[in-house]
Amino acid sequence: MCGIVGLFLKDKSLEPQLGALTNTMLGTMCDRGPDSAGFAIYSAPAAGKTKITLQSANPENDFNGFGASIAYAIGTEVSLDVRSTHAVLTIPEDKIEAAQSAIKTAHPSIRMMATGSSIEIYKEVGYPTDVAQRFELASMSGTHAIGHTRMATESAVTTLGSHPFSTGADQCLVHNGSLANHNNLRRELRHDGMTFETENDSEVAAAYLTWRMNQGLNLGEALKKSLDDLDGFFTFVVGTKNGFGVLRDPIACKPAVMAETDQYVAFGSEYRALVNLPGIATARVWEPEPSTVYFWER
Repeated sequence: MCGIVGLFLKDKSLEPQLGALTNTMLGTMCDRGPDSAGFAIYSAPAAGKTKITLQSANPENDFNGFGASIAYAIGTEVSLDVRSTHAVLTIPEDKIEAAQSAIKTAHPSIRMMATGSSIEIYKEVGYPTDVAQRFELASMSGTHAIGHTRMATESAVTTLGSHPFSTGADQCLVHNGSLANHNNLRRELRHDGMTFETENDSEVAAAYLTWRMNQGLNLGEALKKSLDDLDGFFTFVVGTKNGFGVLRDPIACKPAVMAETDQYVAFGSEYRALVNLPGIATARVWEPEPSTVYFWER
């Protein structure tokens, strides 16, 4: 019984409020998933730059001198923004592979949570409102966001087991439900070069969509393909650099509600996640249909 929220902005004037709006939405879902929480924030990319979101169990030691170490290793200036146990490393986009290699070699205790020009991911064990406050979600701005509160069923309560899962550049997924065929699918995806950090079934779903998009499909097409290949109960909310998608399985037993106005598209596991959004009283509100891909892209 996890909780999901998502907000895709159409109106640029709302972008400074994205974090505050998402923070309020996430707070309504605490009782659906009290053991851990996380969120992905997408913002406009800086020309020629890419970002790596990092996580450390010992940030005071691990992030001390880390920026200088990576700058030396890749031969160029970098910036590092530390937020509690996470940090965002911003580097020239042509240095991404060199930076990833340097992190793995020289800083193996630091985890890479996401990469991309737009995405940042923050997630930790703890009560969802505490996690959001820890990373100052309410102060963030951007174009779209996805959040998750977790009640663990398929794997241990850990930072890496928390959502969102990111398995491709500027991609992430949150999931409410359970996949029955994730072990077999994980083996198949590993055979095709995908890598995994956890035994969580939701990470398999994220990797499956990345695998499909690596074949040239867009997010909407990849979600449609997943209906043939994923077995289980699921509601997915997925983000890409420019897109926002929703999909429920053919049974659709996991709750979901959506709202759309000229200013935004919003998702919540329950309607209470949407009630404080601007203009919600006149929004088009509906329950997403089973086996139906909902997909927006700018």
